[in-house]
Amino acid sequence: MNLAHLLGVSLCVVGVSACLDASAQVDLVKNGKTTSRIVLQDNSKESRVAADILQQFIGKISDVSLPFTEGKKVRKGDILIGGKAPEGVTEDGFHLSTADGILKISGDGNGVVYGVVSLLEDYCGVDYWGEKEYSVKRASNLFLPLIEKTDNPAFRYRQTQCYAMRSDTLYKWWNRLEEPKEAFAAGYWVHTFDKLLPSAVYGEKHPEYYSYFKGKRHPGKASQWCLTNPEVFEIVSQRIDSIFKANPDQKLICVSQNDGNYTNCTCPECKKIDEEEGALSGSVIHFLNKLADRFPDKEFATLAYLYTMNPPKKVKPHPNVVVMLCDIDCEREVSLVENASGQYFMKALKGWADITDNIFVWDYGINFDGMMSPFPNFHILKDNIKLFRDHHVKMHFSQIGGSYGGDFPELRAYLVSKLMWNPDADVDALMKHFLNGYYGAAGSYIYQYIKVMEGALLGSGHRLWIYDSPVSHKQGMLRPQLMRRYAQLFDAAEKSVANDTLLLERVRRARLPLLYSELEILRTESKKDFKEVARKLDYFEQEAELFHNPVLNERQNYSLDYCKLYRERYMPREVNNLALGAKVNYLIEPTGRYAETGKTALTDGLFGGSSFVESWVGWEGKDGSFVVDLGEEKDIHQVSADFLHQIGQWILFPLSVSYSYSTDGLNYQHWETIDMPEERAIQVLFREVKAKSDVPLKARYIKVDVTGTKVCPHWHYGVGHPSWFFVDEITVE
Repeated sequence: MNLAHLLGVSLCVVGVSACLDASAQVDLVKNGKTTSRIVLQDNSKESRVAADILQQFIGKISDVSLPFTEGKKVRKGDILIGGKAPEGVTEDGFHLSTADGILKISGDGNGVVYGVVSLLEDYCGVDYWGEKEYSVKRASNLFLPLIEKTDNPAFRYRQTQCYAMRSDTLYKWWNRLEEPKEAFAAGYWVHTFDKLLPSAVYGEKHPEYYSYFKGKRHPGKASQWCLTNPEVFEIVSQRIDSIFKANPDQKLICVSQNDGNYTNCTCPECKKIDEEEGALSGSVIHFLNKLADRFPDKEFATLAYLYTMNPPKKVKPHPNVVVMLCDIDCEREVSLVENASGQYFMKALKGWADITDNIFVWDYGINFDGMMSPFPNFHILKDNIKLFRDHHVKMHFSQIGGSYGGDFPELRAYLVSKLMWNPDADVDALMKHFLNGYYGAAGSYIYQYIKVMEGALLGSGHRLWIYDSPVSHKQGMLRPQLMRRYAQLFDAAEKSVANDTLLLERVRRARLPLLYSELEILRTESKKDFKEVARKLDYFEQEAELFHNPVLNERQNYSLDYCKLYRERYMPREVNNLALGAKVNYLIEPTGRYAETGKTALTDGLFGGSSFVESWVGWEGKDGSFVVDLGEEKDIHQVSADFLHQIGQWILFPLSVSYSYSTDGLNYQHWETIDMPEERAIQVLFREVKAKSDVPLKARYIKVDVTGTKVCPHWHYGVGHPSWFFVDEITVE
């Protein structure tokens, strides 16, 4: 806990020094003593948590411990916690009152806890920043003015991400957040089809329970259901009944498609419903409505995600069906209403809002492939959250980048938690308040950094998306002139708090994404000072080790592994690559834009990174074949090709790689075929596939034939659909 860095905030209404006069309604602490008592109106968990938080922080402010009492007559100066909230308080809302000299804190649901938190923030100068990180202002006098306040959240369920929630139970309460395990019965929260109807149990004997498309059924862990099969409905209903009986205090469960796009059932019965409804969500809503009828006292959530994003034309979700609408395909540099990619989502949002008042929005403010990459989207948070509030959205998950050492995870969680409670809040004032409180004197420099990068992003015209790479912005918001400016701002920030170990560590941790971006951009440059690169790499590794090896992406690749990989993969090799700059002729053309990339990418001496946006050459749903022309006949001993594995993007290692060689380009001698074992790891991986010869081979042309998987297998969430493989550098020695 941080008690050393205290904010200069008034203990009553901010800016009102007269709170020590007779207008004070409740004297909580006077001259280091108290006559106030905490009186619990009920024995609920929420009231006990609220009382504990209040007692704890009043003690931190004043060294006074407010006593608990029960069964005694309430007197002036007491604090009543719990009891029935007055009219007008909605779910998780609260009421504060100091009428008659008694502080009354009540609420609905978790509201009594949130009432205490708001009291401490708004009237007692306490701020909670991150994982067990808070600020208080010490005082021997603590008075409260006249308060008569009701405050309700804009959304009845508010969820976001931050590493602090894993180890700090108070953090979640303070930020008025919930987690799926608290709201959804037995933790059944999105992509639940295989949990409710396990393919490992039913798939082999009952393939008819699963999606039919491309001429066959596709049972598997990632498969969808045949939603018109009556046996599926009965089995699932029985399973749900048992879940609710085992969790009698919970009334909401998610029954939703597995991850993956266009894996829905197209059997005649399912197809008929979807065609009549004009949307692939039609069969899903029909199925959910049947469940809602079977269990009228329960709530059922389901995804409107990827292929189910658009609403049906005829059927309406029952009142106890929650539609979880996801904006995964939208870009993030401007708000959803300004964004061309957001228009598709906006059409869906308006369509669902026309037929239901029970919408849950899952918004993506995260870079899945670059959790330690700069992601300047703070300027769109308020506009988007207001948009959701204004379109009947009742529940909201703001999926931000919340990993430790990532791009401002503490600030992101702070801002979205405030905005999910009140979308009309002044986000710029909130940002400045947080930066100055969390980083001290460095806050103003970090604010400048955020704003300069935000403007640079908008000025560049480049998109910001959830599978982004720093390399995509090396001519935009991360171009050299701006990188120098960012470095100057962080240098100044570090200098301003150099004498404060805690604040300096926070600033250095905030700098990690910039250090990572420098390395990512440098590895793509053909001309660079490798001594300088090595220095930057050593420093990044030092910082990554200090800050507990932060994760780089959702695929569970970590910083220190990246440093090791960088030295092995991107730093100079003692190799005379005979293929450097060689011409490549494609016998099977790469897919789409990769045909253009392929003109130079395989022999430019630069190895691709974990994102497929640069250097890589890809084939989708087919094999690959190409010839490398060395320009003249040479003696060769070894050839290798480099392959990428990233199952989240449907990029799989190929089945085999075959090498042949020729002197004339017409007659080829088979060299070696290397079979590659199936890989299911979630991590981004690289494989160098080699063929060697102990004796020199005479060759001008090297032919590479790649047998791809072509179709995603049953265990993958793209089951039945085309898979990719990607090749990068060809090395000939």
